Amino acid sequence: MNASRTPWHGVMVATALPLRTDLSVDFDRYAEHVRWLVDSGCDGVCPNGSLGEYQSLTPDERAEVVRTAVAAVGGDRVLPGVGAYGAIEARRWAEQAAEAGAAGVLLLPPNAYRADERIVVAHYAEVAKAGLPIVAYNNPYDTKVDLTPALLARLHESGHIVAVKEFSGDVRRPYEIAERAPGLDLLIGADDVLVELAIAGAKGWIAGFPNAFPAASAALYEAAVGGDIDRAMPLYRALHPLLRWDSKTEFVQAIKLAMDIAGRYGGPCRPPRLALTAEHEKIVRAAAEAFVVSHASG
Repeated sequence: MNASRTPWHGVMVATALPLRTDLSVDFDRYAEHVRWLVDSGCDGVCPNGSLGEYQSLTPDERAEVVRTAVAAVGGDRVLPGVGAYGAIEARRWAEQAAEAGAAGVLLLPPNAYRADERIVVAHYAEVAKAGLPIVAYNNPYDTKVDLTPALLARLHESGHIVAVKEFSGDVRRPYEIAERAPGLDLLIGADDVLVELAIAGAKGWIAGFPNAFPAASAALYEAAVGGDIDRAMPLYRALHPLLRWDSKTEFVQAIKLAMDIAGRYGGPCRPPRLALTAEHEKIVRAAAEAFVVSHASG
């Protein structure tokens, strides 16, 4: 492990998972994809997030995804998602991540119902017993639980979390988080507010569309966090027709289609996800093809 590198800083790609036509996992192709992302300028990967279709995987597949990523790029560049129905299962996945050599984990609140603050705190406290740093994931749309700045401060002060992946889309949040929880690292959680949260002091980006365009995405991130808005904005505008799909229900299918168009392998999704509608495919395809034409080297 590279001790000089904070594992959740920089561009951490929430990896798409390559499935064969029979919907089995192609682990060799996944290993190659993970290596390619890092070689193309990204800092690490987050396997077993929603983009990685973790909810459709068997326990053996889910564990092997983590082991494959660690073997491909090293544990200090791997931050697995350990989301689960409750704390006992999530802690088990955090322990599996530790055994595999990962340097930290990404953890949703309990994600099957609207948990109250007491339950959320107990959830993070239990998973913290696995001994790995925890990046909280605030996605109030899917979990119906909002990790508010006040709640994040409580979790941080208790030593349960080191950072938050902020997916609410509220660009006012970073400032209140910084006031209430100084020292808690803010990570950009939604691709289409990247520049706004970078300017607000983000330390990293857990990102979807770098699966298709890693070099361009890394360049955009570096310009944004470096305050080089003149360099960031043309690239941001060019990518935004794609980036906004990261916040839509069909984000997995959209990103995999963009990968196919970019010359990578995106491939199919497992149920319950279906292929994009013809209308949505046309929109994503046009945006991805336009970006490939205008930024072929990225």
